[in-house]
Amino acid sequence: RHLCRPCHNREKAKGLGKYICQKCHLIIDEQPLMFRNDSYHPDHFNCTHCGKELTAEARELKGELYCLPCHDKMGIPICGACRRPIEGRVVNALGKQWHVEHFVCAKCEKPFLGHRHYEKKGLAYCETHYNQLFGDVCYNCSHVIEGDVVSALNKAWCVNCFSCSTCNIKLTLKNKFVEFDMKPVCKKCYEKFPLELKKRLKKLSELASKKAHPKALDLNSA
Repeated sequence: RHLCRPCHNREKAKGLGKYICQKCHLIIDEQPLMFRNDSYHPDHFNCTHCGKELTAEARELKGELYCLPCHDKMGIPICGACRRPIEGRVVNALGKQWHVEHFVCAKCEKPFLGHRHYEKKGLAYCETHYNQLFGDVCYNCSHVIEGDVVSALNKAWCVNCFSCSTCNIKLTLKNKFVEFDMKPVCKKCYEKFPLELKKRLKKLSELASKKAHPKALDLNSA
């Protein structure tokens, strides 16, 4: 077979049971220096930029090795999870930078992949597990509720977000309101609704009430 010199050396090294230096592609006769499953001559394990001898903190980028100072000068972000350089899309969160696939929920470890996350004590959580562990998320703004919670229409709301969905007037649980499209509507706006719509809403409300409070069985008439 016709082989280039690096491939010839690799085949020869296999036959001798030895390693090939990733820097010069020659056979290593002495004890090799191993870094991330790659072998090097001890004197070839140095920074591509400044030539300084490298340590276990070496950084690899596009097949080249760099010392930490030289790598940092290149302005390449390091993933907060795997500590490897990020060459593609970067996620900035929790005061660090992450590979997209490495920025995950601290509970279920599923990547957020651009979806909303919630932070607590330096960790990130998906909405489901944040709710399970710490509290509620506002139905209106989708942010975690840090203050008082308004519980209405089987949902949680920020105090400032609980308002009429038609006129935006702020509401409290003391105000009269009706549910329309899963949101609150104040009494004044409800009165302006078409008569047919109000009848339909009233019928739906009565059906929901019957399901929630079914009548007791009359044993005398049975």
